[in-house]
Amino acid sequence: MKGICILGATGSIGVSTLDVVARHPDQYKVVALTANGNIDVLYEQCLAHRPEYAVVVTESKAEEFRQRIAASPLAEIKVLAGAEALIEVATLDNVDAVMAAIVGAAGLLPSLAAAKAGKTVLLANKEALVMSGQIFMRAVSDSGAVLLPIDSEHNAIFQCMPAGYTPGHSAKQARRILLTASGGPFRKTPLELLPNMTPDQAVAHPKWDMGRKISVDSATMMNKGLELIEACLLFNMDPDQIQVVIHPQSIIHSMVDYVDGSVLAQMGNPDMRTPIAHAMAWPERFDSGVAPLDIFEVGHMDFEKPDLQRFPCLRLAYEAIKAGGIMPTVLNAANEIAVEAFLNEEVKFTDIAIIIERSMAQFTPDSADSLELVLRADSRARQAAKSVIEGLAA
Repeated sequence: MKGICILGATGSIGVSTLDVVARHPDQYKVVALTANGNIDVLYEQCLAHRPEYAVVVTESKAEEFRQRIAASPLAEIKVLAGAEALIEVATLDNVDAVMAAIVGAAGLLPSLAAAKAGKTVLLANKEALVMSGQIFMRAVSDSGAVLLPIDSEHNAIFQCMPAGYTPGHSAKQARRILLTASGGPFRKTPLELLPNMTPDQAVAHPKWDMGRKISVDSATMMNKGLELIEACLLFNMDPDQIQVVIHPQSIIHSMVDYVDGSVLAQMGNPDMRTPIAHAMAWPERFDSGVAPLDIFEVGHMDFEKPDLQRFPCLRLAYEAIKAGGIMPTVLNAANEIAVEAFLNEEVKFTDIAIIIERSMAQFTPDSADSLELVLRADSRARQAAKSVIEGLAA
């Protein structure tokens, strides 16, 4: 029986993880669940899974949740509040595995703490790796932690790597990664219409059920840009060895091209329970609850090169990882601010890339070899992006 802590339990990855846990009660026990402020969903999850700890990051919501728990049959659950509590539960002695599913930079510190504590880190938070890069990978190596990717693409690549492969190392026989992308909701939208796209249109992903921020990232293909950076770190490859491929059916989740001409692909229905179950059962496999793939229903599969005029955020991600240093951190921070402004209807959809590019232009690829430097760059980049947004509004 393994103890699991789920960081970001009320989001789509957290909900899917708990669905998988419920199918295997003999193998996993929920030790801790965390949420930013969605206490209604968190309460139902606590009723179903009876964790020892529940963390609510938003202080006012935490007090409300604490009172609710005290007056319920769940009074034995310890309710913690604030961002520091995320680190506390991610490093508990009886936690074996940590599902790192908090969206954005907020997931960095607890995910990194879990890695330093030698936990099995089920990494769904791509921003943590994008921001801290080698710091995160070094923490995994130094502590003996096990790092297993949850993003469907990176999990697919991991499954296609040679037997015994460990993330962070080079697979000498693998010469190229084909990183698939759906193309999002605006893959065929005329370019002249993109400035008028609304948040509701941007989050209407054709294949995946994701949160609003990640859905916008998919529409701009920044999601793929962040995954590109993550893939460089997870699989120790140069950006030029990673080709993004638009595959709108989302059946092939990524491919690995080997030196002998073989190309291995991992396929399956677009359901995040598959990579979650793979990582939770690794190195074995168990049932995820996902329906078997009906290849006859799929019928055919299409592949396209991404148009960087349509998806300038992907170009910016390539530029950031090639520049190195703090530039991936700057890219991520500026993107978070730009997407938030778009979702709040303060800027146009096409302004997202403009905000990121103008923010990046204010930085040089300084060293990112300490957490202090990374967090400082993150803060400065957020301020730069806000200034750019103010300039656009003027």
